[in-house]
Parts: sequence; C-alpha cells; structure tokens
Amino acid sequence: MTVLIVGGSGFLGAELIRQARAAGHRAAATYATAPGDASQAAWHHLDLRDVGRLDAVVAEADPRIIVNASSGGADWAITATGPVHLAMMAARRGIRMVQVSTDAVFSGAAVHYDESALPDPTTPYGAAKAAAETGVLAVHPAAVVARPSLILGNGRSEHERLVHHLVDGVVNGALFTDDIRCPVHVADLAAALWELAECDAAGIRHLAGADAVSRHELGVLIAERDGLDAARIPAGLRAASALPGPLDVRLDCRATQRQLNTMLRGAREFLRPGARHGLPS
Repeated sequence: MTVLIVGGSGFLGAELIRQARAAGHRAAATYATAPGDASQAAWHHLDLRDVGRLDAVVAEADPRIIVNASSGGADWAITATGPVHLAMMAARRGIRMVQVSTDAVFSGAAVHYDESALPDPTTPYGAAKAAAETGVLAVHPAAVVARPSLILGNGRSEHERLVHHLVDGVVNGALFTDDIRCPVHVADLAAALWELAECDAAGIRHLAGADAVSRHELGVLIAERDGLDAARIPAGLRAASALPGPLDVRLDCRATQRQLNTMLRGAREFLRPGARHGLPS
C-alpha cells in the first residue's frame, strides 16, 4: 500500500514516514524547502497554494491514504485553503485522509475540551486551522481531523531544543507557569494517526497526552531527563506578556483513546529519566 505524507520533511512527518516504512508500506512524501531521507520515501516538492501541482503529486503518488501533517503557520492559503483542495482531491479519488489540526483552535476559556467542543480560536494560526477542519469535513465527510497538543520526542522537538538553549544561555526568554497543555510523544501520535487512517473512523479526534503540564514544568521534566540543571530555566507568566494565544487548553481524549490500541502517554511518563524512547511496550 502506498501512503502520502504531506509535510513529510517536518518533525511529525518524519515519524509518520518511519512508521509507515516499518509497517511495510510504500511512502511518498512532500516538502516545501528540502526533502528528508531519500531512502525512506519518494519525495515530491509541493506548495499547497499550487492546486495544479497538488493534483499532479496526488496522481503520481496514487496513495490509498493521505496524512496532511504540513505546517503553514498563519498563512491562510497554506493552512486553511490548501487542506480543503487536498481533501477534495482525496474524496474524488476515494482516498482515505487524515488532517492534522491543533489544540490552538480553542481559546482556553473552557479549559477542558472534548471532541464535541466548537472551535473558538484567538490567533490567526488557530483560525486558519479551524477553517481547515470545517472545510475538510465538508468536502470529505469520511476524513479524520486529528487535534494534537504540543508534540515532543527524543530531543528533536522545538520545545526540547528551546529548553537546552535556555539552560545553556544561548537564548533569552522564559517558560510560562500559567501556559498549560497536554503534550504528546511524536511516536504515540504517529501510531495513533495510522490507526485512525486504517480504520473506518471519521470526524474529529483528540490525540493528546494524559498529563496537563505548564510549559515551565515541561521544561523541568526535559531538563531532568537530559541531565541539565533545571534551576537555570527562567520562569514567567504568559498572562503578563504581550504574546497572544490561549493559556490553559486541556484536550479530553478519552473517547478517542477507547478506540485505539496505542496508549497516549503523559509527559510525566515519557519524559521521566531512563524512560524508553518511542512507543511503549
């Protein structure tokens, strides 16, 4: 079976490719600036704003499953409109599709959000992702829209690199004690996405870890795992900063977890010193 990972050169995309190959699938993947490991996938340059190129890539790859793990930030054409064009092509060709969204579609006003909660984004990025969710499901009702929280794993994520830079004094800044999320390990997330892609699931699914932690607590956990001096991590309050975005967003994943074999571990479990990387046994 051939699978197409849109955004395959990114952090999550690379893990999706690795797991697809480990399962014996042929992997095709797209990149915007530079391809990833050529031995793992057939690479295609793709700008999601180019509908003609998008159609050509899907036709050439001829996948059974498409996972859109791309990240265009607040660029509306890439993050909101592009996934809808992709979903239209997938629906027309009878291809299963998983659209990776984000917990940024929520404001944090309600704190706890299950799959029935309506998006109320407060940032341009969250608004673009929320629009993509609506559009994808409108044109491809059999698609899955998966909302993860912060994605971490094995030292390669943006947050893990930031912790090292803060401890080393390479960058200035602070990790907020009032900014709370439910981080998920990239290997758990990728495995759950493939499970959802290969079954008859449809609609919204939440894929976040079991532990709600602040950005600062998360930084301390990373530092302790990596043998760093956690006391060197500056703390601050997001509410006192000028940064936009929600404070406390906790995704309720219980309904989705009951449908999965993959356990979505909490950060306190997968970041504990000596914890085994990758998927739990």
